[in-house]
Parts: sequence; C-alpha cells; structure tokens
Amino acid sequence: MHEFMVVGEPAMVALGERFGSFLQHGGVIFLHGDLGAGKTTFSRGVLRAFGHQGAVKSPTYTLVEPYEMADATVYHFDLYRLGDPEELDYMGIRDYFSNESISLIEWSSKGAGYLPGPDVHVDIRHVDSERRAVVFRAASEKGQVICQQIS
Repeated sequence: MHEFMVVGEPAMVALGERFGSFLQHGGVIFLHGDLGAGKTTFSRGVLRAFGHQGAVKSPTYTLVEPYEMADATVYHFDLYRLGDPEELDYMGIRDYFSNESISLIEWSSKGAGYLPGPDVHVDIRHVDSERRAVVFRAASEKGQVICQQIS
C-alpha cells in the first residue's frame, strides 16, 4: 500500500501522469472514491502520460470513452449509472480488455462479476476541501510492479 497526499487539481493530474508512466504494459485499474473525489481528474493525468492533451470527461452516460494513442489504448469506464451489471455483457465488455490495453474503471463495484480482476486499486478520499488522500493497493503481480515504482 502506498499513500500520497494531494493538494489541488494540478497535483492530482500530476500524480495520475506519474502513475500512468508505469502502465506501459497495460493494466486494469479500479478507481474508488465518492462523487467529486478526483477520479476523473486522476484519469486525465494517466491519459497525459500517453500524450493526450484534449478534454477528459467522465463517461457517466456512455459508460466508456476510448482513447487511441500511438503508445497505448486507454479505456475510461464510469459505471455509476449502470442499472444491472448484465448490461456490460450486452456492450461487449470483454472486448475492451487485453494484455496491452489500459482500463480505468470508476465505480467498479457496479460491474461485479463481469469485470476482470484489477491490477491496482486507487482509493481517493477527501481529507478537506483542498486535500485528497490517494492510496495505491496492488491486486496482482503486475500491480505489485506498478505500485513498487510509484512509491
């Protein structure tokens, strides 16, 4: 387990970018935190690690936003509005996961039983109005390598 204290949005983006630099070989990342904790802001940083400079919006209504870049394919999922995890089967959820792709999944608990296991859990919680605690927990061998690098 590795914990960081982050102050402000630019610092959250920077931490996401640093974390993203260790995802060169893909991974499944579960992002946990209350509404407004900074999951999408963190995801913006991960995408910047691969050269994405455009806007990053939470795919709350589309469930997934794909980002095809020269060095990586990143899928940003937001399952907050998912009514039934079985809906993931209808959208072909298994097609999104490969050894090389990166999947950032917000509200993963809503897809229980239909998602692969994560490599890393990223827990983001409010400390106060400006500060967030960000905790990285490995959940696989790949995740252990990633978490060792970010420490």
